[in-house]
Amino acid sequence: MASQQDELKHRITTKSQQNEPQQTEQHTKSAHDNDSKTNKNINKSTRKQIAKRGLKSLTIALTIPLLLTLIDISLFGSSYQYVSMEKPFWFPRLWALHLACLGSSLLMGLSAWLVWAEGGFHRKPMAMLLYLSQLGLSLAWDPVVFKSGATRIGLVLCMALFGVLIACFRAFKNVNPIAGDLVKPCFGWAVLLSLANLKLVYH
Repeated sequence: MASQQDELKHRITTKSQQNEPQQTEQHTKSAHDNDSKTNKNINKSTRKQIAKRGLKSLTIALTIPLLLTLIDISLFGSSYQYVSMEKPFWFPRLWALHLACLGSSLLMGLSAWLVWAEGGFHRKPMAMLLYLSQLGLSLAWDPVVFKSGATRIGLVLCMALFGVLIACFRAFKNVNPIAGDLVKPCFGWAVLLSLANLKLVYH
């Protein structure tokens, strides 16, 4: 009888020892699965936060220059002299100048945001200075030329704007090629300003 009990205890002990690795493996697998789910949730939450911050910064980067440009146009963008003078059919109308100005402001804002997103303004502070310079020159043209009638100073502003846009293109392209490409259409806007300015000078 004692021997049967000993044999039964030995079987129970052996079976328990055999089950222990399986239980340990199942516990480890369950813990690993839980860690994976936690990491996935954290990654999703982090990605959402990054996306929200990116969208917020993009909105600011586009809204501020557009708003400043709209204010500039509404305050200083009217010119009876420019509207009333004779112009060839291919010459830019006042509304075209304003539209090109808004488009350029939008493109430059997006380009600057791409540079900022790549950390370009931290590595190259001059890029930020160039962006602000072109924004300031573009905003200065309407009050100088249309409001004050200083057309020759306007030509100087146009030449300075060309130079700053070239510098922006080079600086932005080194950080993000797409940002550099977005600057290219802005040269067309600078050409329109120069044509309008020349017409006013020699009118």
